[in-house]
Amino acid sequence: MTSNSSAAVVTAKTVFPVVAAISVIHFLNDTMQTVVPAVLPHMREALNLTYTQVGFVLFMLNMTSSVLQPLVGLYSDRKPSPLMLPIGMMMSLLGIVGIALSPNYFWLIVSVVLIGLGSAAFHPEGSKVVHMAAGRRRGLAQSIYQVGGNAGSSTQSLLTKYVFLPFGQLAALWFTFVAGLAVVVSFIVSRWYKANLHIRRVKTAGRQGEQKRAEADAAAASVDGAVSTLTRRVVGIGMVILMIQMIARSSYLTLIQNYYQYYFADKYALTLLDAQLPLFLFSAVGVIGTLIGGPLADRFGPKNVIFFSLAGAAPFALVLPFVGKLWVIPILIVTGFILMLGFAVIVVYAQMLMPSRIGMASGLTVGLSFGLGAIGAVAIGYAIDKIGLHPVFIAGSALPLLGFLTFKLPDVSRT
Repeated sequence: MTSNSSAAVVTAKTVFPVVAAISVIHFLNDTMQTVVPAVLPHMREALNLTYTQVGFVLFMLNMTSSVLQPLVGLYSDRKPSPLMLPIGMMMSLLGIVGIALSPNYFWLIVSVVLIGLGSAAFHPEGSKVVHMAAGRRRGLAQSIYQVGGNAGSSTQSLLTKYVFLPFGQLAALWFTFVAGLAVVVSFIVSRWYKANLHIRRVKTAGRQGEQKRAEADAAAASVDGAVSTLTRRVVGIGMVILMIQMIARSSYLTLIQNYYQYYFADKYALTLLDAQLPLFLFSAVGVIGTLIGGPLADRFGPKNVIFFSLAGAAPFALVLPFVGKLWVIPILIVTGFILMLGFAVIVVYAQMLMPSRIGMASGLTVGLSFGLGAIGAVAIGYAIDKIGLHPVFIAGSALPLLGFLTFKLPDVSRT
């Protein structure tokens, strides 16, 4: 009893230095990923790429960085691999060098795949470290972690405007310093991870014991004893809906972050440089929304925040294609803030559905769903080539309406 009480105290504490460190790595990792879409406007002209080819580059980045995450998560759930954190950052370092030196489209794709593989190795283990260090403040810890990633992603428009459009692809070599720092910090975090694996074992064993006791009680009270089927059904429904919503969110973010600059320049007779400030503000307020969303979920429940983060953004997304230039920045600010409130919360909810499969839950929500959403990048680029920017952007603005699927999410109590 004394041992269990001590374990409960340990797992209830939030280790903020570790949460902050893994958030820094997330920032560095996603900054390296952001180099890819940030350099594309320059390379589209330098390599004479079509919109479809631009979409395929984004597709390969997201597919390799995302679709492999559930597999990495499944492996690390069975065999935790702390060294996967610095190894992933080393792969991203090689990819950054490759982008700077790519002479053609083929080598650009190869370099992008290396960055994607590095990210795929990092994310499931990073989410597990956060879960271990979170204690009882899961929403806050996950928000801090995701804020690092979103802050890295928010640099895209700044990098496009101030680095790659003026200086070209060789400027990617500057980001080898970012990659080197990521390797160092991730190695330090991996040592804490290895030394504290017992926290993960205590949490998992405790939840599995509670789940078995709850199922036994429910089976005793049930005539047909179908509780295990109901449990699988709850998990299945919840994960399918969460993945659909993450696909919708990632596809809409792709539409805004990678294609809206062309829509903006065409609609208002401006340049790609003029579009970077609205896009930066959209991403920057998204960082704030991510940070606020976690504590809101801790207080009001993840399901409510997930619903508001998509359905609440829908009206603003729907009117964006039709407003005058002066309304673009206010609407993008509101949309970005609301849309990202539920970004980290979806991960927390998935972990509540799959408490003994933290790595896989994270890989499915942030990983696989983003990878499937990457198909949207190719589809968007292909559609633009075929029917034009305006109709594609108008149709894509309806994606946040999928937030209304939240009504079908099961209610899951926290353990």
